[in-house]
This record gives sequence, C-alpha cells and structure tokens, in this order.
Amino acid sequence: MLRLASPRARHLVVCAALGAGVLGWAGAARADCTVTVLSPCVDSDTLWPHAGPSEFLTVGGTETVASNRIAFGLVSTYLSRPVVIHSASPGPSGSDRPAVDNQIDATFLFGYGLTDRLELDLALPVTVFQDGAGTSPISGGPALPTTATRDLRFGLTYAILTRPRKNPERHDASGLGLAARFETSAPTGDGGAFAADRGAVFSPSLALDYRSHRFFIGGELGLRVRPTTDFLGARIGTQGVVAAGVGFDVLLHELLSVTAEARALPVFVEQASVQQTLSGLVSSANGTYITPAEWMVTARSAPLPGGDVSLQLGVGGWLPTSGSAPITVPRFRVALGLTFAPRGRDTDGDGVLDAIDRCPTEPGPKTSERGPGCPQETMGPSTENRKP
Repeated sequence: MLRLASPRARHLVVCAALGAGVLGWAGAARADCTVTVLSPCVDSDTLWPHAGPSEFLTVGGTETVASNRIAFGLVSTYLSRPVVIHSASPGPSGSDRPAVDNQIDATFLFGYGLTDRLELDLALPVTVFQDGAGTSPISGGPALPTTATRDLRFGLTYAILTRPRKNPERHDASGLGLAARFETSAPTGDGGAFAADRGAVFSPSLALDYRSHRFFIGGELGLRVRPTTDFLGARIGTQGVVAAGVGFDVLLHELLSVTAEARALPVFVEQASVQQTLSGLVSSANGTYITPAEWMVTARSAPLPGGDVSLQLGVGGWLPTSGSAPITVPRFRVALGLTFAPRGRDTDGDGVLDAIDRCPTEPGPKTSERGPGCPQETMGPSTENRKP
C-alpha cells in the first residue's frame, strides 16, 4: 500500500483528484456545446487574474504566497462590447450589433502557500450583469441572459528564482524573479452566455520580472490550449499568451505605483468566412489569423505594513493589431481589484514579519516594550556609584 508521509504530498494528491473529478463532470456538462458555425461557447472575458502577489493586473507575478498562508481577493471588470455580430446588410459596409454589449464580471480568488515557493490557486468568476442580443439576430433564439456562471480555474505556481522577502525599496531586495504557472479552466460556466469554453483549457506559462528599487518590469509567455469554437467565422482555439508591463513606485512604501501593461493572445487557428446556403450557414477557412490584444494603465496602492493588502485600478482597451477589433476584445475595459496576499516579508531578518513589526528595519525580539520586533531600550551607565 502506498503511503504519503508528507502532509503537503497528501494535499497535492487530494487537489489532483478533485481537479480530475471537476474536469470529468465539466466535460460531461459541456457535451451539448456542439461544434456549429454559431456556437456561443466562447469566453468573452480573456482577463485571468491570479490570487498571488503581483504588481500588475494583466501580467502574471513571480512571487508566491508565504508558506501555510491563505490569500484571497476580488477582481471586478467592466467590458464594453467584447463580442459583436457583423451583418452584411443593410448598407454597403454592413452593420454591427453587439452580441455582448455591456458586461460586468467578478472573479473571486483564493491561494494557498504549500511552501515558500509553491502556491495553489483557485479562481471563481461570475457575470453579475450583462446585456446584448446574444445569438438572436442570427438564430432567432432567446436574448442574452442577464447573469451567468463562468468557467472556474485552478492550478499552481512555482517560484524558480526568488528575490529576498524584504521591503522592495531596499538595495538587497532588487533582482530577477522567475515563476512557472500551470492553470486549468474547467468548462463549468453557462455555455449559451459567452461565459464558457467548449472544453477544458490548459494554460502553462512562465513569468519573469525584474525590480531595481522603485522601478520594475515584468513579462509573461504561455499558451491556452483549448478546443476550437466557431462563432460566425471567428474561430477561437489554442492561443498564445504574450504580456509585458513596466511600472514605477511614485510614492515610497508602496503607497502608490503606476504601470503600463499590454497583452496579446494570438489565435493559432485559421479564421473563416461564413455564407448562407440552402442548407444553412457554412463556414470555410479564409487564410487569416487574429490576435486579440489590449493595453491597460493601472494604479496600485499597498498602504498597510508588509504590502499584503493591495488595491488596483486599471483602465484600458483595444490595442490595434488589425483593421477591426477581433472577437473577445472590448472597446474599453475598467478593472478594480482588492487582494490579500501574505508576502511573508521580514526586512530586518529578526523573525517578526513586516506586517506586525513596529521596527521593520531594526532587529528586535517578538515582545518588546517598544512593540513587536523593536530593540529593547538600553539604559545609560548608572550614576549611583560614580566617584566624584
């Protein structure tokens, strides 16, 4: 009989079993999402935020949650017209009608540090409001539902290269960070609401960043491997993930940072043209490819000691890579995120975390008259027995 002595090993086995069960159930639930020319099984929101610490909103970070600590957060996004139906009439240039017009999504994030390098992640996204025509202009079916469940995601992050867990403004906290991430999206969302893929999506990626005092840059490279869905010739299948960002701490102690970010999701599947025939809509490959891409400018604040709690606000939109915006690219996007991700920083190395250390740059005991982590006050030499 196989025995797993390590509690963390048992945790990994349980998580793997639960993940396999979710994927199996989700695959059965998505069996009715057949391949058609008008399939709504497209995830209209391509922003996949992560639960762990990060200076960026759209670029994956390289830090992980401290060992045996839990992270959680909420990222809410507003998208304007991420899915649009282009009709050949009326008029010579045709007309556009949004299948998804306005959309507000919320993603609940959870993370757990198995070690100081290995983190487990879970994301539960939902659509709290949306409007639009759905597929009704073409199929004559029902309009888009107002709310929807979206595909849940789970995975892990492993920090390959780490920086010291110290105040990022210190000289000895600068340097490179590198992390590997593997995430799986289970098709548990509403297939008819542009909230779910046809099947499971597997997303491996590498994130690299560099910090030099108040200046930092980051990048991410990966894949989203998925079955192909055809929505009126716009085919979404396996994609690349290319993201980059640059930022600067405007105020000290992470009170205010600003970043400029960009990401592109090139689709490796050939696009198609759709024609109406006696037997219905027919899609045929046309030799073109699309690259959904967005830019975003964000402001971030981590006002509490240790930088564990952060608030991020980002505004962005379509980054033109072609004459018209591809499917899943909104006209503009607004994102607001609030996360608690314990970083385990101990700048002075005294065993008292910066989050509770009253003197984070001076080593001291856990209990002190001046406060946790502060050196004990020393008295000057006694004058009682001094000679005159």
